[in-house]
Amino acid sequence: MKAKNFFEMTNEELEVKVKELKKELFELRFKQSVSQLSNPLSINECKKDIARALTIIRQRELGISEGPVKETKTTKKRTTKAKA
Repeated sequence: MKAKNFFEMTNEELEVKVKELKKELFELRFKQSVSQLSNPLSINECKKDIARALTIIRQRELGISEGPVKETKTTKKRTTKAKA
């Protein structure tokens, strides 16, 4: 999952996502131990996703980054310079 997707989530959604990812990581490790894991790189991806989510939560606690950014449509007015 891209970091951009995590920035669009609220803190509550991030905490739920971390719990889901930790559960997924547990299941992946279990599958690996019984040799049923088809893609071993999925464990690394899951760990990195957990780290991304926890980093964003921590950044928000410290005030480094803000909450989810809501996209608003604003019209930009063009300013034209009159030629003299």
